Amino acid sequence: MVADRSSVAVPVVDKAAVEKALALAKTSGVKIVDFKFIDLPGTWQHFSIPVKDFDADLFANGIGFDGSSIRGFQKINESDMLLFPDPDSAFVDPILKVPTLSIICNVVDPTSREHYRRDPRYIAKKAEAHLASSGIADISYWGPELEFYIFNSIRFDQGPNYGFYYIDSDEGIWNSGAAAPNLGFRPRYKEGYFPVPPVDRLQDLRSEIILKMMDAGINIEVHHHEVATAGQTEIDMRFDSLISMADKVMKYKYIAKNVCFQNGYVANFMPKPIFQDNGSGMHVHQSLWKGGTNLFYDKDNSYALISEMCRHYIGGLLKHAPSILAFAAPTTNSYRRLVPGYEAPVNLVYSVRNRSACVRIPTYSTSPAARRLEFRAPDPSCNPYLAFSALLMAGLDGIRNKIEPPEPVDDDLYEMSPEELKKIKSTPGSLEEVLNALEEDHDYLLQGGVFTQDVIDTWIEYKREREVDPVKLRPHPYEFYLYSDV
Repeated sequence: MVADRSSVAVPVVDKAAVEKALALAKTSGVKIVDFKFIDLPGTWQHFSIPVKDFDADLFANGIGFDGSSIRGFQKINESDMLLFPDPDSAFVDPILKVPTLSIICNVVDPTSREHYRRDPRYIAKKAEAHLASSGIADISYWGPELEFYIFNSIRFDQGPNYGFYYIDSDEGIWNSGAAAPNLGFRPRYKEGYFPVPPVDRLQDLRSEIILKMMDAGINIEVHHHEVATAGQTEIDMRFDSLISMADKVMKYKYIAKNVCFQNGYVANFMPKPIFQDNGSGMHVHQSLWKGGTNLFYDKDNSYALISEMCRHYIGGLLKHAPSILAFAAPTTNSYRRLVPGYEAPVNLVYSVRNRSACVRIPTYSTSPAARRLEFRAPDPSCNPYLAFSALLMAGLDGIRNKIEPPEPVDDDLYEMSPEELKKIKSTPGSLEEVLNALEEDHDYLLQGGVFTQDVIDTWIEYKREREVDPVKLRPHPYEFYLYSDV
C-alpha cells in the first residue's frame, strides 16, 4: 500500500515572511493585491483586493473562492475553497498600470483545512518533500528552456460547417512578397538561429520582456531568436529549485504574453503552431544535489562525466517517458512537434550531442557544478508543477531500482539505416497514446503520496473528454484537400 500524504494539515506560516510581504506592499506603494493560483491544466487564475485589506489574517485564515468554476477542481455541490498566500512568492507586478502586488497561493479545503489534493503547486511541494525524505538528495535543480512564437496576428474559429486558423507575422518569410512598402530582411525557414537585426526584428521586444522578468525576480541568462521564421523566441532562466522554478515559469509566460500584447503582438506557447518549421519545446535541465555536491558528476566516468546515479536517473526517465509525457507534453498539438525531423527529441536514448535524443548531456563545461541532464521532450504547454514532479519521480524510480538506460547514441540518427533505427524506441505519437501509458504506468508517481490516484484519474478523464475526443470528432481542413473529390 502506497502512503498517501495528501491529507497534511496546512503548516503555520513563517511570521517573518509574512511581515516581509506586508512590508513590501507598504514600501512599494501598491494599491491592489492580486492573488494568483494555478488550475489543473496549467493556467494562472486570479482575483484582487484593495491593499487596505491585505493583512496577516489572510495568511492565517485564507481567502475564499468558487472552486467549481476552476478547470479540474471541484463539483458545484462542493465549490467553496480557500487560497492561502505564500508570503515568499510576493512580487511587485511589472505589467499592470495600477501598482499591484502579486502573490502566488496554495489551495486549501475549507472543511478539512488541509492542502487540496488537486492543487498542482501542492503536488510539487510533496515532490520536493519526498526527495528530501528519500535520503537520495537534499534538493533538485531545474532549468527549463522555454521556446515560443511572437506573432502579429492569430485568428481561428470553428463551427459545424467550417474550421480554420490563420497566423501572420511581419517577420514571416511568407511575407517577402507582400505589397509595398516591403523592406525585406526576414529569416528563411529554419534560418532564424540567429542573425542580427534587421532580420531579427524582435531584439528590443525580447529585451523589454526580460527586463520585466528581472523586475519580477527572475534571473535571466540569455535571450535570442530561435530557429524558425515568424518570430520564434527563446529566453533562458538561471536554474532554481523545483517549486521556485515552476513559479518562475508561470511568471515568465504571464510577462511574455502581456509585454507582447501591450506592444501589439501575441506570444504563442503552442508546441507546433507553424507547419513545416520548428516547433517550440521546453528542454528541462535537471540535477540532484546533496550537501552542496552535484550527485550527477563523476570525474572518473569516461562518458560525459556523469555518475552512476545520473545514469540510473536517465534510465527512469526513458522507461517512464510515455507516461511522463501525459504531463510534460500534454496537448494534442504536442504530437505535431514530436515527430521525426525538426530537431524533435523523439528517440528514447541519451547522448552528449544528439538533439534528436530524448535525453542530452550538455558538454559546454567540464565543471562539476555544470554536470546535468537535459530532458528534451517536454513543451511549454505543460503545467510546470506537474511536469517537473513527474520527471523527478521517474528519475528517483530509476535510482532506487537501478534502471539501466539503453546504450548512448552519438551518431546522427537520421543517417542510420532502417535496421539500426528499429532498435531505438520512440516517444508515442499522440496524446491518446500517452494518456493510455499513464493509465498503465503510474505507480512510480504514487510513491510517497506525491501524486494521488484521484489526480491521475481526473487528469486522464479531463484530457480525454475536453481535448482528445473533441479534436477526433472534427474534420481537419487538410482532409478537404485530400478527400473532397472522392
